[in-house]
Amino acid sequence: MRRLALAAALLIAATVSAGTRDNDDTCDIKVGPAATLLLPYFEVDLDHPGGQTTVFTVTNISRYPQIAHVTLWSDLAYPVLDFNLFLAGYDTQAINLFDVIAGGVIAPPAGTSSATAPGSLSAPNTANSYLDPSTLPCSSPVNLPAVVRNAVKSGLTLGVFKPGGDFHGGGIACAEIGRAHQNAAGYVTIDVVSHCTSRLPTDPLYYTTDLLFDNVLIGDYQQLGAHAAGTPAGAYTAGGNPMVHIRAVPEGGSAGSLVATDLPYTFYDRYTPADHRAVDRRQPLPATFAARYIQGGKSGFATNLSIWREGYAGSGASCKDYAANDRMAYGEIVRFDEHENPFVQSCFGFFGYCYSSPVLPPTSSTNTSQYDLYPPLIGTDIAGWLYLNISNCGSKNYSVTNDAGFPTNMPGALSPAGSTNIAGPRPSQGWVTVTMFGKVGSQNLSAEFDAASLGNGCSPAPFLSGMRPLAPAGGVFVCPPGPTLTNGTTALCTGTNVNPKP
Repeated sequence: MRRLALAAALLIAATVSAGTRDNDDTCDIKVGPAATLLLPYFEVDLDHPGGQTTVFTVTNISRYPQIAHVTLWSDLAYPVLDFNLFLAGYDTQAINLFDVIAGGVIAPPAGTSSATAPGSLSAPNTANSYLDPSTLPCSSPVNLPAVVRNAVKSGLTLGVFKPGGDFHGGGIACAEIGRAHQNAAGYVTIDVVSHCTSRLPTDPLYYTTDLLFDNVLIGDYQQLGAHAAGTPAGAYTAGGNPMVHIRAVPEGGSAGSLVATDLPYTFYDRYTPADHRAVDRRQPLPATFAARYIQGGKSGFATNLSIWREGYAGSGASCKDYAANDRMAYGEIVRFDEHENPFVQSCFGFFGYCYSSPVLPPTSSTNTSQYDLYPPLIGTDIAGWLYLNISNCGSKNYSVTNDAGFPTNMPGALSPAGSTNIAGPRPSQGWVTVTMFGKVGSQNLSAEFDAASLGNGCSPAPFLSGMRPLAPAGGVFVCPPGPTLTNGTTALCTGTNVNPKP
């Protein structure tokens, strides 16, 4: 009987362990089926068809139909447009943002609709029990009204949002929701939802009535006609990359279902209802990254960093609150050249608090030669790498995790939304992609890829290099219980690779 009991216990343990692995119950971000996709930066030249634009593609990798809710945000994290993509089983849909923003056209010539017959391996378009049958057939307008198109253009280029009719905002003009720039710029989120919704992720009802939790979407994007920031558009170049794939942990359940999660906070944390802050169950993103750069030399090498950051303004924010997103300090950037010489650009801190620093908005694409943002490169080297702590120092809008025992109520000069404690509150989320430009002979070349994250969304808030040595989130060196270093001690084992949560 003892043997049978032991065998049963081992079988149960193996089943639980396998289930956890199958569900990817972790804070680590990977390219795999997800419940939310993030396109961290887009840019579109509205004046020149065939010029710079961003194209993205969303794919449903399940046999059941899904609805993907697309939201376009300004570079100060203000939502200016949303629409739905109905995806039959195994369906894929490409969107050119020039068509959407300049022409007001979504998925021409026919748009997306559940009226389209699915393929032979796909389930019927009514087979997903999580989709609200009362809202089917589901489709988005192919042509946006002129008043909507004009509001979106103005918001993404001038930073002034002037809706009309019953469009989002109730007809009230909203200034300072974006920076002014020649091209339209911002970022995109894509969520799996239960029906063709017109609600935005800034609405708490989005999480109780619309959002789903199935990891069924994959996506990629291409930046067409991209060029080094701060330089004129030159010969045609293009780069592509997977979108950020953000999984629901644990996955599954109907819209509004409340399921316990071990995540310390979630991707949409600052927008969710106050009494259910982790209702979206989406993985949080990291705050520290390492990125290669190359700039200068005979081939005119250059590097853009596209940086997405979590803003201050949360659910119920007024128009003026978005201006604070334009003044978000970042913790620290350290440039290393090819001779390991460090050059530091950081906030002025005292016991972990950030008092002054260069600022970056919620999304941007900047050249590493911009020395108001990045430490100057001194000497003859033309390459190296950058350490980036892009946490915005925290906000009372976030669900705060006290990582290091620092107080969280000390007011800060640069964060009108609340505390600017770097080491105490949970870090703000971020993402960094690298685009390198160069020339070989007469050929213009570019390549785009994600920077390496030095932790994950469950990692403690990073300290400045003046307080602790730079290292991966786990620290160097890490000694699990029992083992020692080759010198027989554990004196240097100040880190741990165990997160506060999974």
